[in-house]
Parts: sequence; structure tokens; C-alpha cells
Amino acid sequence: MFSFWSLHLLAQNGSFVPQPHGILDLVRGSGIVVQAILYLLVLFSVVGWGIIAYKFRQMRRAKKESQKFIEIFWERRNLSSIHDASRELKSSPVGQVFRSGYEELVRVSRSKKDSPVGDNLTTELGGVDNVSRAMKRATSVEITKLEKYCTFLATTASAAPFIGLFGTVWGIMNAFMGLSTTHSSSIQAVAPGIAEALIATAVGLAAAIPALMAYNYFVQQIKVLAVEMDNFSHEFLNIAERHFFK
Repeated sequence: MFSFWSLHLLAQNGSFVPQPHGILDLVRGSGIVVQAILYLLVLFSVVGWGIIAYKFRQMRRAKKESQKFIEIFWERRNLSSIHDASRELKSSPVGQVFRSGYEELVRVSRSKKDSPVGDNLTTELGGVDNVSRAMKRATSVEITKLEKYCTFLATTASAAPFIGLFGTVWGIMNAFMGLSTTHSSSIQAVAPGIAEALIATAVGLAAAIPALMAYNYFVQQIKVLAVEMDNFSHEFLNIAERHFFK
């Protein structure tokens, strides 16, 4: 490939060729290995931005629908009506935790009514414990959904700078190796190759920094939603114990 290094050699041989200075020209002038690393980092960046956009919409919808569900829960007194409302708020983690707890509560209540006298479920042996386990299981499922794809952002944030650094080291190594084909050992002889190589580090940082910031933001939002689910579970269990397991 006709690179900055080739341009420099032509200039040394007496044939002057004007050197381009654009970023795209630096990329085109890079070696095969550096170009492969650049394309990989660009792919990481594009996929990362897609995940950031998706997770941002997911978190915003989850928070909005959870707030709406909590308002419905405290405004309405009928658990069946609240359950119907939770079906429409599928993006609400709190709503899905309620659904699991309510459905388990219904099953436990039916089992208690259908059991022979003297063989009813008690709070200690079942009842509230069953509902609590169902809600904890639902909380884990919702947290797993919210954490989906966050691992890719964390991987990009940690690996992209090192991948870019590898491209830079490789490019600089080739630049210094090219000195053996020239009659000069000045900085001008290696400057074009170093400039090409440093692009890899810049692209690696450009991919890593947004991924790191987004990852930290989403982790914090997931913690907030997890606390909301836990608080709601405790409130619902208190209500269930007072009214259904006396």
C-alpha cells in the first residue's frame, strides 16, 4: 500500500510528493495489521453506541413504567385490578415482581382453601415464604434483563485501549524497522510511521471512553431499580402477611 512511509522515501530519493494530513489519509496509509486493528475498534465503537442507545431507552422505559405502576398500586385497592395493570406495563421491573408475588399468593391461597382442615399452610412452613421466594426469583430475572449487553460495554472499556496500544506498538515497530531501508536516522524518517501508528491508540480511546461512562451510568440505574424492587417486595409481603396469613 502506498503509505506515508513510501511518500517519505520518494522525497528522500529526490521525487517530491506532497504528504496528505487528513485522518482518513493516515488510516489508508497504515499497514495491514494496524488497519485490521482500526476496523476492529471501529466495530467495537459502532456496536457499543448501538448498545448504549438501546440500554438508555430500556432504562428510561423501565423507570417510567415502574413509577407509573407504583402509583397504580397505592391508588387502587384491588389486587386483581393491579395485576391487570401490571400486564400492560411489561417493561416495569417492579410490575413484574408484583406479578410473580401476586400469582404465587393466589396459588398459596387456593391451596390453603383446598387443603383439609388441620392441614392448612402456615406462615412458617409456606405462605409468605413461598411468595417471598417467588418475588426474589423475579427480581433476579429482572436484574439479569437489565444487565444484558452491559458486559460488552465493560469489555470494550477495558480492552479497547490495549488493542489500540497494540496497533500503535506494531506501527512504531514497523516504522523503526523501515529505517534500515533509508540513509537517515532523524525523526523525519520515522515521523510518518509513528503518526500512522498513533491513530490506533486514539481510536481505542474513542471507543473505550463512551463505553466506560455508559457502563457506569447503567450500573447505577440498575442499582436504583434493584432497590425499588426490594423495597416493593417488602411492602407487598407485609400487606400479604397482614391480610392473607393471619
